[in-house]
Amino acid sequence: MKDHLNGAERPLTDFPRPSVAVDTAVLTVAPGDVLSVLLVRRPAGMRPAWALPGTFLHEGERLADAVRRSLRDKAGVTGLSPQQLVVLDDPHRDARGWVLSVAHLETSPYESLAPQLSDGDDVRLAPVDSLPRLAFDHAEVVRRAVDALRDQYAEHPDPRRLVPEPFSLAQLRRVHEAVAGRELQRDTFRRLMEPQLRPTGERTAGEVGRPARMFRH
Repeated sequence: MKDHLNGAERPLTDFPRPSVAVDTAVLTVAPGDVLSVLLVRRPAGMRPAWALPGTFLHEGERLADAVRRSLRDKAGVTGLSPQQLVVLDDPHRDARGWVLSVAHLETSPYESLAPQLSDGDDVRLAPVDSLPRLAFDHAEVVRRAVDALRDQYAEHPDPRRLVPEPFSLAQLRRVHEAVAGRELQRDTFRRLMEPQLRPTGERTAGEVGRPARMFRH
């Protein structure tokens, strides 16, 4: 329904305009089978000191382009295509003013993500279950991102391709346990996942010395 004033359509300048930001939770399974999220340090003196990579939308810019720009400029990460997760619209979420955030979710294998991270202390991977205090409502973004990832991994083998191919069922299960945040029953996991995998016909030395069957997605 259109707003009308004296029979004419009201111009957009008659309506208040929030600033629009993008923030991205990039999740990976770090060494030690720890589900972790990419964080960046905020400018000196700002508290809290850590946040998700994010930025404000530029005039005429698409959300996806702003996300890629923020990951490149804030974290040095390229080659990702985050998906929209949720819009955060609390009018008081940012003390600087009225800011809507379009939060995004992305995942990356650790082997692909780690080499892109700088050697300094301005970018880090933090375990999702022991986060530092984060700026704005970024802890809520991480929680929603983890919940979404867990839903995706509940019944399908590594849909985000976090484990390098080829892999054993044990390697696959460790990634699923990292995402789930709990131990998974081995036989139940095998019965659910193995029919959805493609055997390579190869075997390798298992963790206890026995040959382990190898699979691909």
